[in-house]
Amino acid sequence: MNPYIHLFGPAHLAILAAVPALALLLALAQRRVPAAAKTIRLGLGVALVVNTILFYGWRIETHLLAFPFGLPLELCDLSLALTILSLFRLKAAVFDLAYYWALAGAGMALLTPNLTEPFPSFGSVEFFITHGLTVTAVLYLLWSRQARPRKWSVAWAMIGINVFALVDGPFDYFFGTDYFFLRAKPADPSLLDYLGPWPLYILCTEGVALILFSLLYLPVRRVTQALPVESEAMLVEE
Repeated sequence: MNPYIHLFGPAHLAILAAVPALALLLALAQRRVPAAAKTIRLGLGVALVVNTILFYGWRIETHLLAFPFGLPLELCDLSLALTILSLFRLKAAVFDLAYYWALAGAGMALLTPNLTEPFPSFGSVEFFITHGLTVTAVLYLLWSRQARPRKWSVAWAMIGINVFALVDGPFDYFFGTDYFFLRAKPADPSLLDYLGPWPLYILCTEGVALILFSLLYLPVRRVTQALPVESEAMLVEE
């Protein structure tokens, strides 16, 4: 049981429901007023940038950001950056990673939040805003038909996540950190609790990631395969 929020209690369920609901409302607004697509997309990007600045400002103020701890070296941090880039630039290779990493990583974080203080404190609210807006933005790009993952994007996402782990691993070893949970499981309940002890759960995570990414590709598979080669990743390219 997470000591800082009642998992799947009324507040948690409301947050989980609000994320796809907001993405759907924005996508419907864009379809009713197509000219608003860029405004909504850039507005989400600016909101994520401002929120990130506020979040790290708070972390510095409360001394939670002090090398080597508190650095943006988690998967959710990278998926946040890639989502912001996708909103501003609509680049195919970037969205390939943002789609899988945000929905699987930030989505899982929303389901099993690893909070460091009680909800609704500033830090815990920021946690949900950051992860929630990241998932909202990716779903908006998908549902508004401004972006689609490419063919072979699952393989690209798997390669990318392993490259990221190869960066985090040595950093964790030399500085005693636990980015990407490569040295120990999170203290709060998570999917990792069912994947065995260290280092077995790390190996099992590979299989879980592949399954999750493959499942995420299924809803867009037919549309992606029907698109011409030059636009198989993005329906709008600037």
